[in-house]
Amino acid sequence: MNFGFSEDHRVIQDQIRRFLTDKSPLTRFRDVLEERDRYAEDVWHGLAAMGIQGTAVDEAYGGVGLGYLPLCLAAQSLGEQLSPVPFSSSIYLAAEAISRFGSDAQKTSYLTRLASGELIGTLAVVESFDEPSPQGLACAHQASQVSGTKLLVPHGQFADIAIVLAAGADGPDMVIVDLVGVERTPVSVVDPTIAAASLTFDGASAELLGAGGEGWTQLQTVYDRAAVLFAFEQIGGAERALNMAVNYAKDRYAFGRPIGSFQALKHMMADMYVALKLAESNAYYAAWALENNATDLSLAAATARVSATQAFQLCARDNIQVHGGMGFTWEFDCHLYYRRSNYLTLALGGLTVWEDKLINALPSAA
Repeated sequence: MNFGFSEDHRVIQDQIRRFLTDKSPLTRFRDVLEERDRYAEDVWHGLAAMGIQGTAVDEAYGGVGLGYLPLCLAAQSLGEQLSPVPFSSSIYLAAEAISRFGSDAQKTSYLTRLASGELIGTLAVVESFDEPSPQGLACAHQASQVSGTKLLVPHGQFADIAIVLAAGADGPDMVIVDLVGVERTPVSVVDPTIAAASLTFDGASAELLGAGGEGWTQLQTVYDRAAVLFAFEQIGGAERALNMAVNYAKDRYAFGRPIGSFQALKHMMADMYVALKLAESNAYYAAWALENNATDLSLAAATARVSATQAFQLCARDNIQVHGGMGFTWEFDCHLYYRRSNYLTLALGGLTVWEDKLINALPSAA
């Protein structure tokens, strides 16, 4: 059993990295952060031209059908560069939900356009500051219409469609909603490049995705699969933050020697490295489980999610510490990774939610 990546996968990753290094430097992140652009449209369409959005989408629906392993490596590269594109919302969440539960007609209609980058999708679940639950849904689905409000929808400011979790006649339903005409209210979050918004539905037309009343189970399936991809984004960001810290510690001198030679900083960066490598190992196994639809995917996803979240939080925070007083300034890039690490910690539910999932998955894996 091999949990690594093939040479072909690494070639694909190298091509993506070179493209993102050239077209999506951190200045593009700042363009979106400082509201000069909605998102990096040139990067988004460039990735689409390379077929990256369609990596795991079946060829019958406009994808390239390469599976999830190269998609994981694409996610890692996007995390390294903090590319300000709606990739996670469109591909990890919306496209995955339609791939798993959509009818052939829905896949033909939506997956083809998601894979080409023509369509931007998202997932709308949160309704309050409490953790979502199947009994607590106020957003309602009835007679092929949805009414209610969803909070903190990632890329909700400009997404074309949303996969919405709503209360149906037989329990939670997962539905596809065209967002044309839907009221959108921008929401300020720690990472503004996510373009979060609250969406208010007032009898919006909705297509049922999969079986009625199965929405909550469908959501957990999508979350488990998306968690693996988010974990790769997190280890990409963590690795970049660690490298920033190491390079600065080599170049910055104090008292006549590099600050990296001081024991306190050595220990700090060693801890960052250990956390990153642990997360990387867990993410590799989770990638194998995702590719093979393994029976322990839920356990693997939760393990990868928890360790990657902890690693990115640690590396992003301590990168600022290594940079000292300069690390807290707007001009330095440290806070960009800190912003993204904090957002990704809360995406799909916070760290404690995934720690609980990890614990609950253990007995079934024994």
